[in-house]
Amino acid sequence: MKKLYTLIIVLLVALNVQAQAIYKTIESYKLEGSRDLKIQLPRNYNPEDNRSYPLIIVLDGDYLFEPVAGNIDYQSYWEDIPDCIVVGISQAATRNDDFFYDSETFFPSHNGASFYEFMAAELLPFIEENYNASDFRIIVGHDLSANFINYYLFKDEPLFRAYVALSPDFAPEMINRLSQRLSILKRETFYYMATADDDIKSLRTGINEANSVLSVIENDKLLYAFDEFEDANHYSLVGRGIPKSLNEIFALFKPISVREYEEEILTSELSPYDYLIKRYETIEHFYGFEKKLIENDIRAIAAASDKRDDLDSFDKLAKLVRKEFSESMISAYYQGLYHEKEGNLKRALQRYKGGLLLEPSQFIDKEMILEKMYQIQDELKN
Repeated sequence: MKKLYTLIIVLLVALNVQAQAIYKTIESYKLEGSRDLKIQLPRNYNPEDNRSYPLIIVLDGDYLFEPVAGNIDYQSYWEDIPDCIVVGISQAATRNDDFFYDSETFFPSHNGASFYEFMAAELLPFIEENYNASDFRIIVGHDLSANFINYYLFKDEPLFRAYVALSPDFAPEMINRLSQRLSILKRETFYYMATADDDIKSLRTGINEANSVLSVIENDKLLYAFDEFEDANHYSLVGRGIPKSLNEIFALFKPISVREYEEEILTSELSPYDYLIKRYETIEHFYGFEKKLIENDIRAIAAASDKRDDLDSFDKLAKLVRKEFSESMISAYYQGLYHEKEGNLKRALQRYKGGLLLEPSQFIDKEMILEKMYQIQDELKN
């Protein structure tokens, strides 16, 4: 099983080669030196676009960057999560200094305090000045760095919206402080934590203690998730925790599922079209960026409109698709389908014919358009 997860990580790293990975060095006044960064941009990233992307900061970027970036590239390719900007900080030579905390207060001090300030005062402004990063930020850490990410929660306005703590090596008092802070959050915040059955024993004990405390916090602004993986150790749990955490963080973003279709859309007081619009508005409000309409969701809303005999929803959906996908066969297909359902076969045939010269979509191609045309021609003859 451990070999399987190693293979998965290798596959994701190989896929990551197709994304835009660049290397930068940032000069730091706070650290009195420079730091090397690894940066992965979305595949179709265009700096001239107005579109902004969630920002993922990866501590221990020497070894954590590739697994995180690979997962982002893979899952965003299938539209399960949004495209993201991933930034890894190389810390192999400075790790102990960067994550240093005072032995009495247990808060960052000396070099640790400098690194803490570097993040807010220098790194984030550098990224936001040079790349289209949104203010929906995620931070990822492992053991010492997984403890350090918690300090950013203690700011009056936390720097990040999501925290991924993989086998954290908690500082003394951190669990109690973390519980108190998460209990009074005023903005929706994700917190993910993971350990494993073969994790370092002392860490696993502390993590399970933390889970028993954090899991009972009553705050609807806290979105908490925890995993204790079987057949994994301190290092292999990383390959399992990263995709699980991303699934939790971007749960609202995911395409409409069969369960959502059956249990929510078909039973909603809203029309299928209004449900779709509200869903996308919720995503934009929650994450702070707009989600592009995807074909999976179009298919689900079209099916729901048909099942609920809601011709008005189908009409609105067809117009929205035409607006969003004017150069694609999908626009002609759903316009034609709407006219079929309203009984205007001649108009439907015109729409289908007009789609033959357009670009095929993920699900709609020339053969499907021709099949609809032949079907309507047969019906018109009869």
